[in-house]
This record gives sequence, structure tokens and C-alpha cells, in this order.
Amino acid sequence: MSTVATLLQEKINNKTKPLGSLGELERIALQAGIIQDSIHPVINRPTIVVFAGDHGISETGLVNPFPQSITGQMVYNFIRGGAAINVFCRQNGIDLKVVDAGVKGDFSDIISHPQFISAKINHGTRNYLEEAAMTFEETERAIGYGRSIVEHLVAEGSNCMGFGEMGIGNTSSASLLMAAITHTPLEKCVGKGTGADEKQLATKKATLEAVFEKHRNVISLQSPIKTLQYLGGYEIAMMVGAYLAAAEHKVIIVVDGFISTAALLVAHAMQPSVLNNCLFAHASGEQGHQRMLHYLNAKPLLNLGLRLGEGTGAALAMPLLYAAVNFVNEMASFEDAGVSRQ
Repeated sequence: MSTVATLLQEKINNKTKPLGSLGELERIALQAGIIQDSIHPVINRPTIVVFAGDHGISETGLVNPFPQSITGQMVYNFIRGGAAINVFCRQNGIDLKVVDAGVKGDFSDIISHPQFISAKINHGTRNYLEEAAMTFEETERAIGYGRSIVEHLVAEGSNCMGFGEMGIGNTSSASLLMAAITHTPLEKCVGKGTGADEKQLATKKATLEAVFEKHRNVISLQSPIKTLQYLGGYEIAMMVGAYLAAAEHKVIIVVDGFISTAALLVAHAMQPSVLNNCLFAHASGEQGHQRMLHYLNAKPLLNLGLRLGEGTGAALAMPLLYAAVNFVNEMASFEDAGVSRQ
């Protein structure tokens, strides 16, 4: 255990409470201090970044019950403040940024909005039933944009971030990435997404099995960036870059649900130490997420049956981080309060 970890654990143990009685809050406080290399951890300008992108496979209707156009419509809903993530961010004092990573459509009318970030790589990925979802250059560029966005937010003072996503069809990419990286059978990775019925789920599974088989030679290379190129999406690739940069800048990362964790699987495969900065907001209702969490040896803070994405789970969990650092910094010690330990 590092010096900071030892000193911070002593500080936590010396608060006016029985040892360990604040449960998970004590674990959060200790991890936050280790990330920040401080026995006085703080949360500054917590931010949710929602990365949005479209997927070529969605134009076929084989994996998604909703039309691809919903992605662009939801970007406008985010900017107008009407989505669930807007509600939770307002409620909890969290900054929100919305990134056009590769949505099919033109957003020139909102490009100057303070919450909007234009980082479009293309108008949706290619259909991975036929070819790689992205070119290698696009994949690298998307990762670079994700890095730059986080570095800009760090420069503005944020030290705690959650990464959400919006993209019709992106649970399919997440399932494929999960199967490729964790070597879990694909059928155990594919879920209903947002709203598929049993018939649609069967079609989705059959379609993704065909995709997996088509790109099996690439998957067998066990190269995380090549796997991302062939099976991922622009918003997922940007999240990969965001995770890597956030860890490098000592940011506390609050990991959201299924798709966000799939991006983390790729980042973890590229740089395993990224996990040291991660707190896991919740266990998603999407099949596969529990297995992802088990693979990463992660313990989620909430279990609310969420399956919306957008970073909503991260936004709901962030107040727990405030509670954790606040008790460390504000709660009296036994000596301060004149309270006997026995």
C-alpha cells in the first residue's frame, strides 16, 4: 500500500464512527484519494460527456427496433435539456457535454451551443456485415478526439467524469466487442437493447453471429484497436480515447452501463492500469453487463435495472462520490471531537 493510501486509510479509520461502518463510501474515498495522490480528495466540476454516433448496420433494421434517425433527434433533445441525462445532471450539479462523434445529419444550427462539441468523423459507420465499421485512420482519429475532449475538460478544472453514449444499434457493437475481448460466447453477450422483442432479439443474434464469423480472422489477431475498427463505432472509439486520457490525468472515472463498459474493455486491453481510475456506477439491465463487470472484477455502486445509457447511471452515482470525499474532509476525528474510541 502506498504512503498516501496508508495515511488516508488511517484518516478514514480515525473518524467518529465504528471501523468500516460507512461501507462502500470508505472504499470510494480511499480510491479517490489514491487517484488524486492526496489524503484530501475533492470532486471538482463533475462532468458527463455523451458521445453520439450512428452505425451502418442500423440502416438494415436487423438489430434495432427503432430507426437510425432517433440518434440525431436525441442529440437535439440533449441540447434542449429534455432527456433523462439532462434531468439528472441538473439535479446533481453536473456539467453535461454532448459530442457529435459521427451522427448521420447536420448540426450546424447548434454548433455554437456551449454544451455541444462537434467532432464528427463521418455520417455513421459502415455496415460491418459487409466491411470494417471504420477505417484504421478513422479509428485512430476518433480515439484522438476523445483524448482531446477530456484534456480540454481537465484544463477547465474537471477532475471527475462519466462517459455516456447515444447511438441506435450500439448495443450490437458493444456485444461484439465484449465477445471478442472477453472470449465470452456471443449469445451470452447479446441482449434486447432498448426495446427489442423476442423475435427481433433472435434476428439480432443471428445477424451478429454472421458479423462475428465474417471478421473472425481479424478478431483472432487479439489486437484491441483492430477489433475496435471492425466492430466498433465512432462514439465507442472516442470513449476509448477519453478513458485513456482521463486515467493519464488522474481523473476519477465513473463508468456507466453496457456500451460504456464495452469501450472500457477496449481501453483496458490497450492500457490495463486505466481500471485504477474507475468506479462503476451501476449494473445494467442489459444481458452481458454483469459478465463484463465480473471480467473486470468490478463492483457496481447501484443496481436499479437501468438500461438507458446516456451516462444516466453515472450521473445518479456521482452524489455518492461527493458523500465519500465530504465525510473524509469534514467529519470529526475522535481526537477533534473528544470522543472515546471505546
